[in-house]
Amino acid sequence: MNWNDDGILLHARSLGETSSVATIFTLAHGKHAGLVRGGSSLRNRSILQMGNTVRCSWKARLEENLGTFAVELEYATASHLLTEGLKLAGMASACSLVYVLLPEREVYAALFITLRKLLGKIESDFYWIKEYISWERFLLAELGYGLSLESCAVTGKSEDLAWVSPKTGRAVSTFPGTPYASRLLPLPEFLVRESEAASTDLLDGFRLTGYFLEKAARSSGCRLPSARSHFIDTFSRMATTYCVNTEV
Repeated sequence: MNWNDDGILLHARSLGETSSVATIFTLAHGKHAGLVRGGSSLRNRSILQMGNTVRCSWKARLEENLGTFAVELEYATASHLLTEGLKLAGMASACSLVYVLLPEREVYAALFITLRKLLGKIESDFYWIKEYISWERFLLAELGYGLSLESCAVTGKSEDLAWVSPKTGRAVSTFPGTPYASRLLPLPEFLVRESEAASTDLLDGFRLTGYFLEKAARSSGCRLPSARSHFIDTFSRMATTYCVNTEV
């Protein structure tokens, strides 16, 4: 068995004195692990950093074997974010969610493309946190927990959407939802249509996607990665100086 693919580094751990086991999210082969011989060398340690875009070759005698990776760096995302604490935390959160929630070796080509795009947005876009939350919504859809936010579950209308049902993931507008507001999740407007987002809107977005990500994690018998809560905690601490629709 032998293949080449584009990938995003999700995780690497040492194995023995000189090797590492790397988990890479690939375009055509999904989340895939493999042994990197010499992975602990200075050169390879700089390559095997979460978030880095790589070109990888995987080889094994049998498909079910761990196999070995040869990895070439294409873009060092991690090193470009080292001095940007919030951006580094956002990158780690996205990569950790993919590492924890995706099944091994199942292809998610569209998710790979959106993650690669998100990493670029995190580095260069002024409004990247909105993009990050929208990406979590896309991740949920890929995992089978898509949110239906286009119209009210009760009236069928698309105006005045205010909440989301935690049971169905469907939007609810203000009038029919008001008596049940304490049981519903706030729906920030930027997830429905293009709009500005204050810090409170972004935190509501994190709570909304986080609720359904927790459901997805429980159904898979795992827990959400601590990197996500660290990212949100970092943002929350900075929220008092976070201007509307701008980066800290």
